[in-house]
Amino acid sequence: MLSNRPRSSKGMDYSLLFVVVVMVIFGLMMIYSATFTKDYSGDLLMKQTLFGVVGLGMAVALSRLNYQLWYRYALPMMGVAIVLLILVLVVGNVSEGGAVSWFFGGSFQPSEFAKLAFIIYIAAWLASKGDKIRDVTYGLVPFAVLLGIVTGLIVLQPDLGAAALIVATAVAMFFIAGAEISQLLISGLTAGGVLYLIVLRSGYASERLETFFNQDAVSSASAYHVQSIVTALRAGGLLGRGLGNGILKLTIPLPHTDSIFPVIGEELGMVGCLAVVALFVFVVYRGMSISHHAPDPFGALVAFGLTCWIAFQALVHIAVNTSILPYTGLTLPFISYGGSSLTMCLAAVGVLLAISRVRIERGLGTSKALTIGRRDRRPRVSRTRRGGRMEKSDGR
Repeated sequence: MLSNRPRSSKGMDYSLLFVVVVMVIFGLMMIYSATFTKDYSGDLLMKQTLFGVVGLGMAVALSRLNYQLWYRYALPMMGVAIVLLILVLVVGNVSEGGAVSWFFGGSFQPSEFAKLAFIIYIAAWLASKGDKIRDVTYGLVPFAVLLGIVTGLIVLQPDLGAAALIVATAVAMFFIAGAEISQLLISGLTAGGVLYLIVLRSGYASERLETFFNQDAVSSASAYHVQSIVTALRAGGLLGRGLGNGILKLTIPLPHTDSIFPVIGEELGMVGCLAVVALFVFVVYRGMSISHHAPDPFGALVAFGLTCWIAFQALVHIAVNTSILPYTGLTLPFISYGGSSLTMCLAAVGVLLAISRVRIERGLGTSKALTIGRRDRRPRVSRTRRGGRMEKSDGR
């Protein structure tokens, strides 16, 4: 039986870094292919390349830091994120769709930073609560308040896609930390009711929902968008028309950002789409493995949350672009155009790599830092010490 003592791994998870770099390079190719007929294609490619270089630099730098530093700075990070979310509502730039989501002419989107900050903060909060999270007073109520503040500010922009993504990630972390099923049911029903009311009061959201259920009968911009992406996917067939040879991509709104998956489908076919899905499956597998081998609850929860963020965002992007879910604007991580999205996703990978550098080698019969399911009412995340104190590791 192997010891549970933290051991330095032979190095960070280079396989994860390699796959992410491949996805970034592939994304640059698809962005250029989606826009090369436009006058601004060169500028988009240069900007995305710059963001990619900066993001990869951030990933490497963050991978060298002791990830437990983020436990100390979780609250200041969350404070900065909330301030930015408030400021963008006051002085932010209005996008073409009418959302107030950007600073500096569309160069920075605070909600992307908020995803990273909130995951780190909620991981630190859950790790510090220990078994108390199963108490409604100490667990569900403050959790709902924290989640409500962040998502409420994002909904006001409005950006329902980003808000729903944060809710899904936070609820998954709350569950894996040991929350009762009854708490999840209550929070799920409450969130569902609030979302329903928001959709009813939001013109663009209700229109997209109506389009989803009755695409042929609705005549609107959102209906045209959905019909265009489905047509492009079908046109690609098994092998696609070839990289750069897409035709229908010229009629798809936002082909380089929110609708890049149909461009992949038209030019690279089903094989290309499945290859992209396989890359994300590998990233999720490595992220969950890093979470499983993390030496403390905070590291396990951070890795789990960051992996869920990437997985859920990719899943929703693919689902809405295959008409499985109502359309919402979310980029495909590492591939779609978007400086804020790319740099923050790469920063998340950097934190994952930092956690991978310090691990507990686990064998059969050993306890796990992160275990789905619970026995004898024990939390799913094991805690070597009470009160949220983490055992020290030899990471640097």
